This record gives sequence, C-alpha cells and structure tokens, in this order.
Amino acid sequence: MAAGCAVLLLAAGCSSGGDGGPGGGDGPAGKLAITPANGTREVAPDQPVTVKAEDGKLAGVTVADPKGRKAEGKLAADGLSWRTSWGLRPATTYTVTATGSADGGKALTSTSTFTTLTPKQKLESGMSPLEGEKVGVGMPVQLLLSKPVSTKEGRAAVERSLQVRMSKPVEGAWYWISDKEVDFRPRDYWPVGQKVQVIAHLAGVKAGEGLWGVKDRTLNFTVGPRHITRIDAKDYKATVTDGGRTVRTMKVSLGKPGDDSYSGTMIAQEKVAAMVMDSATTGNPGEYRTPTKWNVRMTYSGTFIHSAPWSTGSQGSANVSHGCVNAAPGDAKWFYDFTNRGDVIEVAGTTRKLRFGNGPTPWAKSWQDWVEGSALGKPVQGLPLA
Repeated sequence: MAAGCAVLLLAAGCSSGGDGGPGGGDGPAGKLAITPANGTREVAPDQPVTVKAEDGKLAGVTVADPKGRKAEGKLAADGLSWRTSWGLRPATTYTVTATGSADGGKALTSTSTFTTLTPKQKLESGMSPLEGEKVGVGMPVQLLLSKPVSTKEGRAAVERSLQVRMSKPVEGAWYWISDKEVDFRPRDYWPVGQKVQVIAHLAGVKAGEGLWGVKDRTLNFTVGPRHITRIDAKDYKATVTDGGRTVRTMKVSLGKPGDDSYSGTMIAQEKVAAMVMDSATTGNPGEYRTPTKWNVRMTYSGTFIHSAPWSTGSQGSANVSHGCVNAAPGDAKWFYDFTNRGDVIEVAGTTRKLRFGNGPTPWAKSWQDWVEGSALGKPVQGLPLA
C-alpha cells in the first residue's frame, strides 16, 4: 500500500525535495534512489548500501548509526551512484542521507533509515603485534578470532575484509594457522623502518551460518632494525648481526643428545626477565626446576635463549642443555636488551626440526606453501599508507 502511494505521489509531481520516503525520491525532475528502503528491518550486514541518481547527479552520501559512526563508501566517477565499501554492524540502525542535484539544477535530498539483523553468533577479534610496537623484520601479523571459521567461504570473506597498508608497500599473504587464527607475512622479511597499518573490516562479515563480524579493528606498528642471529649447534656459537654487520659473537650450549634443540628459522616471541624453567611443563615433572634470567622465547613449547651460569664451562665446546640455548650471563643480558619481538633467530646443526605452528613460525614455510594456506589462494600487494 505504501509503495503504491509513493508511485502516485511521483506521478502527481508532489515531491519538492526533502525526505524522499521509502528508498528516496524527488519527483520527475530528479530522483535519488536508496537501497535498503526506508523502514527495512533484518537487513543482512553484508548487503551494500547503494544510492543511484536518476535524471541528476549525486553530491554526497552519509550512512551513520545513532552514535555518529559512519560507514565508508565511494562515489562513482560519473556521480550517478554511491556504494558502501565494507559491511555494516549487525543489530544497528542506520540513516542514509543523500544529496545531489537534478539535471535542471534543483537540489535533491533523500533519506532512508533501516536496521541490520541481530546475529545468532558474534565474531570478534584481537591482533598482534601490540598497538604502536616496534618489532623485528620477521614478525607476522596475527588475527585471533573469538569463534572458529571453518568453511572456505567464511575464511575467504574474512580475508577479503583485511587490508594491510605500508609505508613501503611489498607483497605478502595470509595463512590460516587454525580455524581461529589467520596470519600475514611479507614474501621476504619486512623492510627496515616500515610503518604498517592493518585494518580488519570485520563488521558485517558473514563468517559462517549465523556468525557475523560485529566490530572493525585497526593496528599500527613499525619495523625496527634487521636483527638476525645465527646459531650453530656444531660450532657452539651464536653470531648476532644488525643490518648484515656482526655486532656480537657468543659462546653457547644447546640441547644435549636426546634433548636436541630445534633447527629452523624462528623469531623472538617474547622476553621475560626472570622465570622458572620447570620440567613439568614438558611432561617430565621433577627432572629440573631452575630459576633463569634474561629469557628470549623462541617456541611455544619452551625453547629460550637465556642466561645459564651453571654451564659456562661447556658453552663453546659441548651441548648440555635440556633444549634451550644457554649463554653466559653477560651475553644473555646483552642479547635480551638488544632483541625486539620478531627478530629472526636461525638455528642449524641439530637433528630436531622446528614444527610449524610451535609459536609464530611463518618462516618455517616456503613462500609457495604459505600462499597455498590462504583461503583466496593468492598473495596480496600491500597498499600505501593513507
């Protein structure tokens, strides 16, 4: 009935600007048509908001919720249409206000108010690194999800919502570590000094049956110096470089036979000034419980570079640890202070290979294998910082 009334009003030429009613309208001299129409409820959050100008041109469009949060959109180059760029927040009322002019010059205004559906399940997220953190050149971006996303369609929708902006744009790709984590790494290590902004436009993403993203997230971080440490288990030595220049060589002791350290390319995952190494965490309670200082974590399973004053006699000549990399107190303190999260640590010469997923381990995969872990199956080119 309401639709029919709108048609009659248009036919009679009653519109004189202002509220265009359901979907918008401004008489035979020009019309701004809005979708979703005024009063629509249970709108799918991934449905785009569109505005089309008939017999005229658009000047501007705003889509805002009651808190003043505006949806991002783009006006076509010809001025005839506008469309939202990303999804909308679920369970939210939006008001669309469109302005323009008819071909004859008359000002046009049209509005529409609608409400998006309430999701059965909400998808939220966290990200790493930390906001504003300075990281090493090997640090990946980790997007951690509150609910599992198991279908290829859902994962692809999540990936399409992700933007990585860089001061020095390079190629990278996303990889699904699990159904609740997707990570980004560049093809090669990050350029030194890179400024990175990651925007997860998750609001309005349909990630599964009844599962909708409810909130966007933004992360900013910078990349520090190119710190790469190479540890050789056969030479019992760690060589620390900064920008390709050797800045320190340290005598070390790695895992003894049967407790081999991992070989592979790892990153510094976290730093802990003092902690207790407890064999119970590795399934061998009672074997040891040792206070340690200047700990730099390399794996989730408990591999660290740390101070080991008890093994200085073996450092540089024998591997006697329970799997960690032992260093002299002075060397360990220096390395702890020198290291940023995400600095690269390469270990060679052991019989035990690093397992992918034992912490953030993006460099344990070849570039081709990493790209294959993307739901979209292709790399992405970093965008310039806005």
